Amino acid sequence: MARRAPAPPVPSRSRRRPRPVRRDGFLKTSLDNGLTVVLKEQHHAPVVTFWIWYRVGSRDEPTGLTGISHWVEHMLFKGTPTYPKGTLDRLISREGGAWNGMTWLDFTTYFETLPSDRWTIAPEIEADRMTKALFHPKEVEAERTVILSERHGYENNPLFLLSEQVQALAFQAHPYGHEVIGWPGDLQTITREDLYRHYRTYYAPNNAVVVAVGDFRIPEALRVIERAFGRIRPVPEIPRLRVQEPPPRGERRTVLEGEGNTAYLEIAYLIPEATHPDFLPLVVLNAVFTGTGSLSFSGGTSNKTSRLYRALVERGIAADIEGSLIPTVEPFLYRLIATLQPGRHPQEAEAVIDAEIDRLQTEPLRPEEFEKALKQARADFAYSSESVTNQGFWYGWSEIFADYTWFEGYLDRLKQVTPEDVQRVARIYLVRSRRTVGWYLPTRRAAS
Repeated sequence: MARRAPAPPVPSRSRRRPRPVRRDGFLKTSLDNGLTVVLKEQHHAPVVTFWIWYRVGSRDEPTGLTGISHWVEHMLFKGTPTYPKGTLDRLISREGGAWNGMTWLDFTTYFETLPSDRWTIAPEIEADRMTKALFHPKEVEAERTVILSERHGYENNPLFLLSEQVQALAFQAHPYGHEVIGWPGDLQTITREDLYRHYRTYYAPNNAVVVAVGDFRIPEALRVIERAFGRIRPVPEIPRLRVQEPPPRGERRTVLEGEGNTAYLEIAYLIPEATHPDFLPLVVLNAVFTGTGSLSFSGGTSNKTSRLYRALVERGIAADIEGSLIPTVEPFLYRLIATLQPGRHPQEAEAVIDAEIDRLQTEPLRPEEFEKALKQARADFAYSSESVTNQGFWYGWSEIFADYTWFEGYLDRLKQVTPEDVQRVARIYLVRSRRTVGWYLPTRRAAS
């Protein structure tokens, strides 16, 4: 199987420990082996959430190995010598907890949320899984079948097919261009040795962040984490794919055909990374267009007073309109996705969206509309970080693409966005030369 050789390895983070950040109820520090630790006391409920984040995701996958990070994530639920397959499910359930894992463009993460008098099993579990996952050949082959089936299930959804094609067309070189689950051909040929090599390369303390939020005392929590992870050796180097996406030279388009009665439209604009000053104005812009400032994976929900809801849904052109804006390490996409009413063509919706973009670029935002969008963006973020589990998620994710201050200072920075900022980013980023347009046209065979 052909492999694209990655760029030469770059040195991992310096072994010198950064100066700890301490304040009442909060600590960020690192262990001698390079593991980053973020602890936040939260005593309003007897619950603790524990997350471990690895700086590896689909952006680290060369051609021929797409989907390998997601597959490795699955394999960590298949047991170790300490915790054979099925043991942890019973253990977490018996303690009244919840656990899961997730892979995305820039990370792979696992979490346990447990009663505060039992949370210390979580670091033990994750330290064990960091080094002792089995990757039994029979389990690898069984999981190949599971993941291919998962992939085939996605392919029954026209929106997945359309988004995958748009994303692949939007990126000519960068690995952001493939879906996290990977291409079918790669999933059929990845070997057990490929998976285990990926695991041993990236699952290391100096490539990880642990986050605990909840009902504990920081000195005790730090001792628990040091006891679990402190003896694990760092790896000398973390290889990274260094790919520079060439600047777009014009609009890109794709048209898909498939079974069904519904047409879909996706327009994706290339936008900056999460740490760029223009990212938060784009969050407010999305709230103006779709009524949500949610930084979610699902695209959020439409607000019936938003511009595109009124222009598309109320006029009977679309049944739904969503905006997707997700923080990333490197420049990614702002997506507008419309589900059309029966008999409607994507060209109609595209023309309406273009007109609304032109209006935002040329006409000042009304103060009341801007304030409503800003309020929606603040509320969506507040709701998404309300529970201890969600706070653990945000502290960890922020450390992946920035650091914890991105999360803690988000609402304050959002307040600094002005109507002029929103119009400015609309003029810079919502232009044809930065966009990829996808149409899904139904063949109506399903109806017959």
